[in-house]
Amino acid sequence: MASLLALAHRIDTATPPSRDRAIDGLRALAIAGVVLGHWLVTALVATGDTLRAGSPLKAMPELAPMSWVCQTLAVFFLVGGLVNGRGTGPYGGWVRARLARLSRPVGALAAVWAPAVGWMFLSGAELETVRTLGKLVVSPLWFLLVFALLTAATPLVSRLHPLWPLAAVACVDLVRYGAGGPSWLGWVNVVAGWLVPYCLGLTWARHGLPGRPAGWALLAGGGAAAIGLVGWGGYPAAMVGVPGAPVSNLDPPTLAAVAFGIAQCGAAALLAGPLRRLLARPAAWAAVAAVNLAAMTVFLWHQTAMLAVTVAGLHVGGDWPGLHTAPDGPGWIVARLAWLPVFAAVLALCCVLFRTYERSSGPVVSLRVES
Repeated sequence: MASLLALAHRIDTATPPSRDRAIDGLRALAIAGVVLGHWLVTALVATGDTLRAGSPLKAMPELAPMSWVCQTLAVFFLVGGLVNGRGTGPYGGWVRARLARLSRPVGALAAVWAPAVGWMFLSGAELETVRTLGKLVVSPLWFLLVFALLTAATPLVSRLHPLWPLAAVACVDLVRYGAGGPSWLGWVNVVAGWLVPYCLGLTWARHGLPGRPAGWALLAGGGAAAIGLVGWGGYPAAMVGVPGAPVSNLDPPTLAAVAFGIAQCGAAALLAGPLRRLLARPAAWAAVAAVNLAAMTVFLWHQTAMLAVTVAGLHVGGDWPGLHTAPDGPGWIVARLAWLPVFAAVLALCCVLFRTYERSSGPVVSLRVES
């Protein structure tokens, strides 16, 4: 315990006084929301030797509000805009460094999963199982593609008002859902939808985080719009995809998801002050710094951690409740909650093994805290 406290104080004193720790706190909260959300709403149902994806939100739609707590992607893009808006140095070197930090961990993930998929085929695994596992591993990469695109385009969108991409999302949804337009128009929202929080972040990077009145206005306005669109606009209540649902709020982002993201940005502005006070404590800051130093590793490997536990359970034998059983009732939720510490332990092991790929050099645990 004494050594951990000493390490916490070393990390605290190594952090520049000018660093806004609230931004790192928001990023850590966003990561925790995504990981917890995926672990709670992603089910792998075993039928013989075949694994199929399921979701408790399909059998228990009353749990949709849970997705409003755990779907924190807008905060990722908000923090990305805040950090990238403060970037310094020539554009070429700056963007190469940013994109390298995204690509190196992806390469490590591919180096592990490419031979794993080949081994599954050679060992006679069911095609449905391979497809299910592969899709869950690859699905988080869409975020990185969009984030990389927005990062590279930062100089072009640095002065773009968030209302413009918001208007684009509204127009696309009006044409798609109101006028029966083509579904491919939704691809516009993949960029425009996440431009809204990203541009908010860029604006706040220039002018500082807004005060409490503006934060409450964004939270209340975005929340009311999201509730109205779900209640009277026909949008799904779940802010994540649900297997078999005709419309997903995330694939591509809908106006309801973007409105919800605006509410999250308002909540982030309101949380900034309390987070700064909390993270002035060395122990709290050390925990947040550790999460941020392994942010990409956690994001990329959290699904692998869950899948590793699930597949290992199959080899041990039996259908483990909350791990291989259908998510069709409260019992599944209780059992799944019991598995979360196991998932977290395997994810921690993944971070130990692959965290070095998140930096070009340096030890697994570094005192250099970066954006």
